[in-house]
Amino acid sequence: MKKGGILSLVGIFLSSLVWAQADYTFKVLANKGSNEVKSGDAWQAVKTGDRLKAGDEIKVSENAYVALVHVKGKPLELKEAKTYKVSELEQRITAGSSVVNKYTDFILSSNSAEAKKNRLSATGAVHRGVKEIKVFLPENQYGDIYNNTVIVRWEYNKAEAPYIVTVKNMFDEELMSVETPEELIQIDRTNPKLANEDALLVVVKSKTDKSMGSRAYLVRKLSSARQGAVKLSLDEMGSDIKEETALNKFILAGFYEESKLLIDAITAYEEAIKLAPDVPTYREAYEEFLLRNKLKLQK
Repeated sequence: MKKGGILSLVGIFLSSLVWAQADYTFKVLANKGSNEVKSGDAWQAVKTGDRLKAGDEIKVSENAYVALVHVKGKPLELKEAKTYKVSELEQRITAGSSVVNKYTDFILSSNSAEAKKNRLSATGAVHRGVKEIKVFLPENQYGDIYNNTVIVRWEYNKAEAPYIVTVKNMFDEELMSVETPEELIQIDRTNPKLANEDALLVVVKSKTDKSMGSRAYLVRKLSSARQGAVKLSLDEMGSDIKEETALNKFILAGFYEESKLLIDAITAYEEAIKLAPDVPTYREAYEEFLLRNKLKLQK
């Protein structure tokens, strides 16, 4: 048996062992609205990070939303206003196991009160008056990307729209230039103008104020070896996360961040928010992600 196959079997075995020892059925990963959970005789407000047991019930209010992850790693979104028995929700879960919980645990721990406290104590001084457009892209050593879609967002910092986003090759030759009134642009690396380049440089400038601009940010295609390793890890999470849901994008954001693929994580967060724009959990988690990875200035 190949090494990759052995590792996959080991991962599934460990996931099954954790499942057998777990004292819960679902974890709450995201929450919006006045939702309640009943454990025993009392109803209490649902909170992100709550653990639901088989005998519990969960009441989803009107225009609300709850994102759950099963102990086996299967994601589930609840949008219909009604009371659900956790034991009945478990019956919706398909057979099999995955390693998704590894990344949901990472997401919950990264956004915990303790993690935020540690980030604030480590951040130090507040940044003001920086004469630069701050682009939400990482330092060059973390410029690697797995997917073809790059969502670039920036803080205008007193720079006036419209903006000019320029994409260059490593010889500083312009490949593409786009004008936009927004503080966001999506770049497709399969675009014929970009497809033959393994590495790109992205620069954002104000069209009206020539003194306002960003530095050049590197976006670099993964090596073939690492590309294969990332694909293997994604395959181990199973087909459940391939559906285009906000919860799945949120889980993928956690996976990409832990894998140090920060550009892919940014895109996953942006897509999660687009799919569920009224769920505060995703926006708040994205903000924390940007701050703890120093992609956004603390204010």
